[in-house]
This record gives sequence, structure tokens and C-alpha cells, in this order.
Amino acid sequence: MSTTPEQINLWRSAPSEHQRLEFKEAKTQFDFRTLCKYCVALANEGGGNLLFGVADKPPRTVVGTTAVNNPVGMAEKLFQALGFRVDVEAVNHPDGRVVVFHIPSRPRGTAYHLDGTYLMRAGEELVPMSEDQLRRIFAEGEPDWLEEHARTGLDAAQVVELLDTQGFFELLKLPYPAEQAGVLDRLQQERLVDLLAGSFAIRRLGALLLAKRLQDFHDISRKAPRVVVYTGNSKLDTKLDQPGTKGYAVGFQGLVRFIMAQLPQNEVIQDALRKEVKLVPEIAIRELVANALIHQDFRITGASMMVEVYADRVEISNPGDPIVPVDRFIDGYQSRNERLADLMRRMRICEEKSSGIDKVIQAAEVYQLPAPDIRTSHRRTVVVIFGPRDFEDMDRNDRVRACYQHSCLKWVMSERMTNQSLRERFHQPESKTAIISQIIAAAIEAKVVKPDEKVGGSRKYARYLPFWA
Repeated sequence: MSTTPEQINLWRSAPSEHQRLEFKEAKTQFDFRTLCKYCVALANEGGGNLLFGVADKPPRTVVGTTAVNNPVGMAEKLFQALGFRVDVEAVNHPDGRVVVFHIPSRPRGTAYHLDGTYLMRAGEELVPMSEDQLRRIFAEGEPDWLEEHARTGLDAAQVVELLDTQGFFELLKLPYPAEQAGVLDRLQQERLVDLLAGSFAIRRLGALLLAKRLQDFHDISRKAPRVVVYTGNSKLDTKLDQPGTKGYAVGFQGLVRFIMAQLPQNEVIQDALRKEVKLVPEIAIRELVANALIHQDFRITGASMMVEVYADRVEISNPGDPIVPVDRFIDGYQSRNERLADLMRRMRICEEKSSGIDKVIQAAEVYQLPAPDIRTSHRRTVVVIFGPRDFEDMDRNDRVRACYQHSCLKWVMSERMTNQSLRERFHQPESKTAIISQIIAAAIEAKVVKPDEKVGGSRKYARYLPFWA
């Protein structure tokens, strides 16, 4: 394996460090224990390259390194410590010596650890992998839960009785076949139904999407979405607890309408007229419900996607830790359930390109709502979208979170956040410019945004980027 200076320059030009690339200055030395940790973390993330002698901040200047005088000896030392081979080579770049570690991917269904700790990267930190992530890795060699059968030994009439085939064809904008055989043939083409030894079997994926009654499928009935409505701002008094009855695709529009009907009404004045509006906009509910249905971890038992409606907010959650870090939801996308996501995209329920969260953030800005709060709890991913709140009533965390999300939204729109754009996001007059500057300073201090170095030191024309940009 031979790396050229041109290849190093290509790596340096990447928009950011990512799961296959890591830079370290390491001008004279680098702690061996930390090096082992990075090798384990990169291997667990699919393998990649770690470079010594290159600054980790743009423009990633080659600073050169005198570390690792014996690459062959270092490779042997790493093998003894890790149990897997890491190729090490020294490259004579015109600007200085660079040492490259070529780290292989972990085997399928296996995760590497160092003294019992399974490591991954989170931003600039090395952290233990979550139980949910490890379970997903160890299950890679097992059959996909969604592709296993929910009901077997069925005839054609029973399949049509159990599944909303009319709704299926309508969602795909296809004409309904004149004969039952055409219906079953299409379901088999989509791998939602199988023909086994003369009888039909419905896959769990087919049942989850198209079931007329989820309770007709014993092993997926607990995966029905659940809507809980509380009378106040806490869980003390439950007004309603309603599980869904239909499959995700054929019941989606009805589910969204039901949730919207449960939301509190707020009175606003628009064009000098009083108007009743819902606590949060429908676009936010629609996108977050679709995301929660698609990205849940189906192997977690006794848990389902939930929508909890409070007097001042809506919390939408799904089982499982997120695959994409929560602070990268706006610009990153990776589906836990690819076939489910693909089918729901084709049915125009989701877009499968991360734009759903963008729409939620944008809706919060347009409707002057606090920034949504995306977080993880015990084996669940939770998104909280708040009802209207005056700027003066937002605390420091609300404002910093809004600042970060606004910078992300501007970035994905190929624009940049400025004091003016953030002030407009909060619907504040020009006289509040100093307060907006304080919010940006707090966000920089929290390390969630950073100044755009291309602009230089001018405060008047300052622009800001998300920390990862």
C-alpha cells in the first residue's frame, strides 16, 4: 500500500473529518494508548485513515511529524495491542513528513474493543458505543426482523382480507388490478408477501405498512403508534391514551389528523383579526411522526413509537438510539430500516434525504416557536417541539439551540448565518442587535457554532457556521 502526496492533498481538501478520516498534528509524538483507541473507533465505524503531521482544522496545513520513526515496528506493536492489523507508512510530502495509518473495518457482526470498552467517535471525543449500537452490530448476521413472516399458511382471499391492498395501490398511484392474482403478484414483487409451498405468507414489513388491523398480527401489534394526551404540562393527569389500529402507510394520514385534533388551540392576531391556530404546525407533526415510524429499532420489545401531547409542547419518540448523532440530524441521513424508508418514500410519506428535520426547523422559525429539542433518553430518541413562547421567555439553552439550528439550516441552504439572519429568526427589531450578538457569543462558547474564517475579523460582515462545517 503506497500513499502519494496527491492523495494526502485530496484527503486534506475534504469538507470535514468524517467516519473514514482523522487528522492529528502529532509533530513530535502521540500517546500510544490514545492511538490504539482511535484505531478501534475507526475500525468500528467501517475503517479509515488516520494521519499524523496534518493540522485537524481547515485548511489542514501539513505541519510534518517526527513521530513513528519505525512504521513497521509500530504496525507490529499495534497488532500485539489490538489483535488486528493496521498498516502504517511514512509519506514524504513536499511540506513535511506525514504518517498514515490504514485502519481496516471490523468484520460483519463484530465490534472491536480495548480492555472491554467498545469505542466510537463523537465529534472530537472518543466514547463507548451504546448498548443499542452494539446490539445492532451483533445482529448484522441475523435475519432482518422486518423481512420475517408475521402470518403464514394463508390463501389469496385471506391476504386481501388482512391487508389494505386498495390503499396500497392508491399510495403508489397504480391502477388496481382487475383480478386478485394481479394484486398478489404486485405484493410479491414488492417482497411484502411470499408464496410458500402453495400458500401465502405476509412479511412483517407488509403487515406494518398495510394492515387493516394491526391486532390481527400478534408479533407486531405492540408496534402500533400510540398517542397520549395530558391535561397539563406533566404526565400527572392523562386525558387520552389511544393506540393506532392501521398499518403505518395506509393509516398515516388518519394518524396525523388524529394527532392534530388533540392539539390545544392558541389564539393569535393576524391581519388585525383574531384567529385560532394549533399549538404546533401540521408540517412539523407530519415530518416527525414519519421519521419516528421509519427510524425506530424494531428489535426492542415492549416499546412503540409515541406521540405525547402536553398543554405547551408535543414530544414524539421512537425506540432505539439514533444512528446519526442528534446534533447532525439536520445535515446527515442514514436509515436504520432501508426497505421501510424506501417504500414510504415511494408512497410520498417521507423523502428519505434528511429534509424532514429541515422542514421542522424551518417551520419553528416561520411560526416563531422555540427551537425543537432533539435528545436521547434510555433506548429512545425524542424530539420535543414547543408551542409559542415570547423571545423574552426563552432561556439561554433555548436561544443557543435556536442559534445552532439556524446556522445548520443556513448551511444546508448554501447560505451563512449572520447577526441579521438570526435576529430575523427571532423576529426581533434592529435595536436588539447587541442581544443577538450575545446569543452568538454564547453559542460559540458552547462550541456549537464558529466564525466563518473566510470573512476575516470584521464584526460587521461576520458570518457563522455550525461547528462541524
